[in-house]
Amino acid sequence: MNILFLSTWYPHPVDNGSKLRVNYLLRSLGRSHQVTLISFVFGSAQTEASIALTEYCREIQVVTMDPFAANRASSLRTFISLRPMANRPHPVMSKLVARSLQEHSFDVVIVSTGMMMDYARFIPKGTVIVLEEHNSLTRWSWEKYRAAGNAFQRARRWLSWYKIRRYEAHTFSRFDLITMVSDADRLATMDGIGALDKRVEVVPNGADCGWNIPGLATPRPNSLVFSGSLTYSANYDAMRWFLVHVYPLLKSQQPQVSLTITGSTYGVNLDQLALDESIVVTGFVEDVRVPIAEAVVSVVPIWQGGGTRLKILEAMALGTPVVATTKGAEGLEVVDGEHLLLADTPHAFASAVLGLLADADARARLARNARYLVETQYDWAAIGDRFVRLVENVVEKRNAPPVRGGRSDG
Repeated sequence: MNILFLSTWYPHPVDNGSKLRVNYLLRSLGRSHQVTLISFVFGSAQTEASIALTEYCREIQVVTMDPFAANRASSLRTFISLRPMANRPHPVMSKLVARSLQEHSFDVVIVSTGMMMDYARFIPKGTVIVLEEHNSLTRWSWEKYRAAGNAFQRARRWLSWYKIRRYEAHTFSRFDLITMVSDADRLATMDGIGALDKRVEVVPNGADCGWNIPGLATPRPNSLVFSGSLTYSANYDAMRWFLVHVYPLLKSQQPQVSLTITGSTYGVNLDQLALDESIVVTGFVEDVRVPIAEAVVSVVPIWQGGGTRLKILEAMALGTPVVATTKGAEGLEVVDGEHLLLADTPHAFASAVLGLLADADARARLARNARYLVETQYDWAAIGDRFVRLVENVVEKRNAPPVRGGRSDG
């Protein structure tokens, strides 16, 4: 098949979860099909160092622009518009997509995340269109509304939720297939579009079990890790909560504790985080496996956002035990006490971390169970194959000749 893949995130380097997901899905598609990638390039993206992408993308075209920053440029325009801020199209990208669709014939167009949905209007009638979504924005915006602290904030967030829900209910009808990363996101999407027969499938996040293997490094005593770009608001919020409410409790009981925070800090104000000499903020690292494998415990104190946490799956694959909030582990088929530890208050979170720091047998048991779970349910190889089959099936269904009625003589 000839595939056009429209991506918000240029998948190199793979320094956040969205880039990682796009990278592995492109690999799976490119093994058996011809893929053209059109993507925004912004932040830490590096087009000149992404030779590996050409192994599974026949053609790569980019627009150098931060679509998130461009959408934030006019708060008044955002407030009065019925279109959600995250879905506002950009003229340069619109021209590039339209030209590519005019010059080439594609069997299917894959739209990766809601940021790219509006460009589907250029796709010729009869072409199969797939939405590959990383979060249910409707569900996330509803959670933000529920968490609002005052009347003005609640009114503003309700309006944002209403715009997103209205826009998605209208726009989702264009797609022949919609994939979400968790069942909660799938159900929220089906509720929003009001069509139980609409094709909404779960394609979960995963980990590369051949790349992420236990024993890559010797864990440093009393060391913790948080792997995730601080440019993502949910990660920044997680670290702010952890450093204010949990880390002081840990240090009071274990003064030798240390924390490594990995991931991009591009444009992030670190002065607002309660950092000290025991905390290392690495920024982007070439091989995130090393700091994760060197840690005794991976902490995932996430309180907001949708989708599922690649950082949990990667730590599990690497054999590093995880302590997470219930929200952080949302959408994953994990059991508290069997695959990881869950804690939702500062004291419970600190207690869980301290317990693992002191108990090697408990760490080994969690690591063993977690690795097996990732191998059997969350390996990117199997997940990518499932995504490819879903895309192939919907194209085959569209191209199948109509069934003709007739008399049976049997």
